Amino acid sequence: MIIEKKARTYVPENLDIKWEKLEPLFNELLTRPINSVQELESWLKDKSELEAVVEEDFAWKYIRMTCDTLNEQLLQDFQYFATEIEPKIAPISNNLNKRLVESAYMVELDEEKYRIFIRSVKNDLEIFREENIRLFTEIQIKQQTYQSITGAMSVTLDGKEYTLEQASVFLKDPNREIRKKAWEAITTRRLQDKVQLDTLFNELLKLRHQVAVNAGFENFRDYMFRALGRFDYTPHECYKFHEAIEREIVPILSEQSLKRQEALGIDALKPWDMDVDISGKPALRPFETGAELIEKAISCFNGLDPYIGERLSIMQENHLFDVESRKGKAPGGYNYPLAETGAPFIFMNSANTFRDLTTMIHEGGHAVHTFISADLELNDFKHVPSEVAELASMSMELMSMDKWDVFFDNAEDLKRAKKDQLRDVLKTLPWVAVVDQFQHWIYTNPDHTTKQREAAWKQIFTPFGLNFADWSDHEEALENLWQKQLHIFEVPFYYIEYGMAQLGAIAVWKNYKTNPEEGLRLYKEALKLGYTKTIKEIYQTAGIEFNFSAEYVHELATFIKAELDLLEAE
Repeated sequence: MIIEKKARTYVPENLDIKWEKLEPLFNELLTRPINSVQELESWLKDKSELEAVVEEDFAWKYIRMTCDTLNEQLLQDFQYFATEIEPKIAPISNNLNKRLVESAYMVELDEEKYRIFIRSVKNDLEIFREENIRLFTEIQIKQQTYQSITGAMSVTLDGKEYTLEQASVFLKDPNREIRKKAWEAITTRRLQDKVQLDTLFNELLKLRHQVAVNAGFENFRDYMFRALGRFDYTPHECYKFHEAIEREIVPILSEQSLKRQEALGIDALKPWDMDVDISGKPALRPFETGAELIEKAISCFNGLDPYIGERLSIMQENHLFDVESRKGKAPGGYNYPLAETGAPFIFMNSANTFRDLTTMIHEGGHAVHTFISADLELNDFKHVPSEVAELASMSMELMSMDKWDVFFDNAEDLKRAKKDQLRDVLKTLPWVAVVDQFQHWIYTNPDHTTKQREAAWKQIFTPFGLNFADWSDHEEALENLWQKQLHIFEVPFYYIEYGMAQLGAIAVWKNYKTNPEEGLRLYKEALKLGYTKTIKEIYQTAGIEFNFSAEYVHELATFIKAELDLLEAE
């Protein structure tokens, strides 16, 4: 099925996305008379269509640039948008928001339908500052530098060049010397750019702090809580979440690490001992090529639900995947919604590992979310907060496990895969807590030095187990481990959501195991809402709680541990 975009009713078809073409449309929206609630709703729909067109154009510029960071023309196209279009749209968007809230007809809009949207508009108006437009442009350009630096990283092992993602496959090798050699090569390569990345981050820190000060905030942390629309929780509750993870999850992982050490028969776990399968068997290899990964993911999703499987088939037919790792490609993985098309693009760096399987399923969960909410009336209704977006993806990882037989030829490998997944669920939570708490420290101490930042990272990381490895003789690698987390550079404060959503996903899976049909139905009903309800209401629709108290963490951790114990006992 080839995707056909809905016919435009306001923006001319095939409009060239240049400022001189966009400006008249924005100006028309600014000056159009609005004399009834019906005209206000029509104005909102036209504004939404224009925003979706512009968003999708930016999406493709970002996608193409990350697919080939060495292509100078693609970089220039991205920078044109960032420097020539976005800065000019920002003040107009603010004035359009003013038009809405100052309209005499806003009070006549359906309160239930528009309440979340209007709340967000008012929040954006309160923190908007004209002087920050230039800073946002500078920040966006600098953030892209991280992709260029890390995308160019590669190592040579036994005479062959590998991207860091490809080289990380050797960390699963049963031969400890091979693992050590790969880890040291990867780490040495990362540390080659340590100073460059520190300099880049110091520049970003200064710019971000100035944005916060300009907007009337004491620090960037407090600014970002408002900018991200975190209406449902506070920084204090984040600290409570960190404490709950330290108390409830770290002891389980500590116990697991002792089992790992005993199984491997070594005196101490080193960083290169953490990914190898303790059974002594070769690493799981659920597919051989990117094309096979996509085919098997479609089969897996079809087994779960025909609608869900069909979404990935549609993406395949429309060439909306770039999954294999190669030099010059930006690191990481993402699902990028195409606002006008109503479909997404999945980007990842597959090196034919088990982790790539779960990345595909994770991004596939995001993709389903994009499709299922695509028909919501306004573009803003689809701008879901990360706490909800990650619930969609992380729940998919767990619910899909019973269909992973399409990836594995025998029951033993399937069981190994499920155990790895549940261990990863537990491992995710402390790392999320560390990265989040680190960012709280960074931005509430904006005048810190590079050395102080390294010390703070280690101090924060220590109570959460330091990944349960012995870092003796590798102090520099430990102190700079944060540099591999692209979120810190590119999307500050977007990380605690993974922890909250991971808890929610465990609860969704718990419901699914009790009643698969009902659990999946509630999951899809929650995704259909987009961002037309509060986070708490969306979680309630999914049949779960938006709750990260110590008691709730304990309940869900106990459930996951019991499931893991069952698999290990088989």
